[in-house]
Amino acid sequence: MVRGNWVHRKLRNFRAGIEAGISCLKRAYGLARCTWRGLDHFKTYVWSSVVAYNLVLFTRLKPT
Repeated sequence: MVRGNWVHRKLRNFRAGIEAGISCLKRAYGLARCTWRGLDHFKTYVWSSVVAYNLVLFTRLKPT
């Protein structure tokens, strides 16, 4: 689907990074199954999990 190896490598690495983030959200933050009822509750559930995940990432990037 792509013409060059460089583009293919960039797209492959991008997809691997996205899937790693989704996997971490599912394993560590419980996004495998939402037990909250309704669309508004579901949005709140996902939003809080993503914010918690991002806070952990930002603390790891803290300069020494």
